[in-house]
Amino acid sequence: MIKIPWWQTEFASGEAEAASVAVASCRLSQGPIVTEFENLLRDYLGVRNVVATTSGSDALLLALWAAGVRPGDEVLVPNRTWIATAHSVLLLGAVPIIVDTDSDRPVISLVDLERKVSEKTRFVIPVHMNGRNAHIDEVIKLGEKFRLRIIEDAAQALGSKDESGAYLGTKSLAGCFSLSVAKVISSGQGGFITTNDDDFAARLRRMRTHGVENVVEPKNWVLPGFNFRFTDVLASIGIEQLKKLDTRLNRLRQIHQKYKSGLASLTTVSLIDVYLSQGEIGPYIEVLCEKRSALVAHLNNFGVETRIFYPNVDKADYLNQNSKNSNSEKFDQDGLYLPSGPSLTDEQVDFVIDALTKFT
Repeated sequence: MIKIPWWQTEFASGEAEAASVAVASCRLSQGPIVTEFENLLRDYLGVRNVVATTSGSDALLLALWAAGVRPGDEVLVPNRTWIATAHSVLLLGAVPIIVDTDSDRPVISLVDLERKVSEKTRFVIPVHMNGRNAHIDEVIKLGEKFRLRIIEDAAQALGSKDESGAYLGTKSLAGCFSLSVAKVISSGQGGFITTNDDDFAARLRRMRTHGVENVVEPKNWVLPGFNFRFTDVLASIGIEQLKKLDTRLNRLRQIHQKYKSGLASLTTVSLIDVYLSQGEIGPYIEVLCEKRSALVAHLNNFGVETRIFYPNVDKADYLNQNSKNSNSEKFDQDGLYLPSGPSLTDEQVDFVIDALTKFT
């Protein structure tokens, strides 16, 4: 029997009541509560615009579409990311070009990135995996050098910062965030796009609703688009979750530090660090273990649930990738999520660490 789940989503207080008020007020589709949520996120992150979407995946798709990705364009995507990053490129008829990671951290390699720029390259999507800064300033400089546009995948990075104190996902044309279940705050499903470009934000808002501003009485068909609309019911949950964000981020820092101290002396399991002192923080506790399957079974015997890393993107045969991304392999083969999230108690973390010390 599982005693400690790998993740526990918290809807502890306020969310049900807020959603009930939205339903009772017949605020079901996108309306004033969505706008309120967008404004709260905008103020929190210090950006000019936030555009809410149905999911983090749709945030990526809409941002790329609105930014002008065209069939045949090459888009550089890191090998370590959720597959949605590559799929958003593929669905627009563009070509995802997979870039290797750094050897010690699962973020995009600047060396391999520059090596894979071609005359067809138009965009780069650095992914801030688990709140890690994907060399965003350096990627932006490379973008300027090669005339590439940058869209940040910050799905796992809400509240994480770079060394300058700027929030990840706010430094390029657009940042794309997720509000799905296993995130620091969640509305069940949902996402949003940040941008400091007002014209781009206006374009996003129109394309979010089939290219029109007024969904009730559209006067003309101006832009292509689709239905990427968020809902007031989910936004009401998001507003309550946002009130708890800083508290949860502080708790994540405590949990990460506790795991880091507890795992420091182990030789069979190593923590993939995040740089708390530089402002980074992510939702998950990630480790590497060469005997991953045995470790999963061992922890399961203690009632500790884990989750293996999802495959590298280049494992998707339909993407037709030919390059070798050797640095990424160990993350694919050895990576494991330990119980994570702000709902974990100190006693649970201690229990997991104690179980890990018994693994040989």
